[in-house]
Amino acid sequence: MTTLLILTVLVLVAIAIWQMGKIFELSQLKADASRAQIANDTDNKNQGYLLFAFLIFIYGITIFSFAKYSKFLLPEAASAHGQGYDNLMWISFAVIFFVQTITQALLHYFGYKYRGEEGKKALFYADNDRLEFIWTIIPVVVLAGLIIWGLYSWTNIMDINEEDDPLIVELYAQQFNWTARYGGEDNVLGDASVRLIDIDRANVIGLDEADPNATDDIIVKELHLPVGRKVNFYMRSQDVLHSAYMPHFRAQMNCVPGMVTQFSFTPTITTEEMRLNPEVVDKVKRTNVIRAEKAAQGEPNMDPWEFDYVLLCNKICGKSHYNMQMKIIVETEEEYNKWMESQKTFAETVLPVQ
Repeated sequence: MTTLLILTVLVLVAIAIWQMGKIFELSQLKADASRAQIANDTDNKNQGYLLFAFLIFIYGITIFSFAKYSKFLLPEAASAHGQGYDNLMWISFAVIFFVQTITQALLHYFGYKYRGEEGKKALFYADNDRLEFIWTIIPVVVLAGLIIWGLYSWTNIMDINEEDDPLIVELYAQQFNWTARYGGEDNVLGDASVRLIDIDRANVIGLDEADPNATDDIIVKELHLPVGRKVNFYMRSQDVLHSAYMPHFRAQMNCVPGMVTQFSFTPTITTEEMRLNPEVVDKVKRTNVIRAEKAAQGEPNMDPWEFDYVLLCNKICGKSHYNMQMKIIVETEEEYNKWMESQKTFAETVLPVQ
């Protein structure tokens, strides 16, 4: 009730200020009406100077943003395709900023140079085929190049096949958590459907218990990947549209109810190696300084943070969307095999029929 009253008062105050502004505006019309309605040479020159001031502001805020906030960017890509992805992004940025710098400078300069002046008549310039050809063909060529390069990169990234003996992993999304499933010893996933979910028997993601390929499947809540080995991900959703987003691997794919989507990449940097990356070390240090300050103020869950790869949901899937994540550990083949040997299979975890 208090909130409603405060909002009502603020709305009424805003209306009152607006009405007073209208009254003030009407009162000014009678005072020197000619000067209020028609800009003179001094007005136009001042507006031109303001254009230059705004241009400097645009460039300044851009440079400041890069200098101040570049530290919040992701570190180097940890997947085989990630470097190509980043190259395409940075070149696109370079083209955009180059064009923006030139066009904004010309826009503000011409706004000043061709400002209104007493006695000067504006020239009507109908058309110029050469100019129109130039400013049409250049964007066409640049954009066509970026699009073709993007399609080529996308085709390489989406090259999902089993020619390189990839590891087969399923990512199962539901509000608001992730579950990973490995193909087990045969590296083949058993059939599954949300209609087969049986909570009472610990069949939480709906594996077909009659499918022999499901027997050795391994279901976990922490994703382990061997470095240097290609991974084919198969993704399902139990309820709503989710999106499997692994930012450090430059990987994202929607998880759609009723269908299986796919994505593939090869991890190239282990978790331990990424923790030694100077950018990551700096980020961890800055984060833990903030956490220490908040812990000193009595805020909970402010223990020192350690970097880990993470799987996030990149679709707003409900009220706890922000907390839908799973830890990813990239390790050596030997460490991965050792971890895999310690996991129980679906046959060992599902409750037997009574």
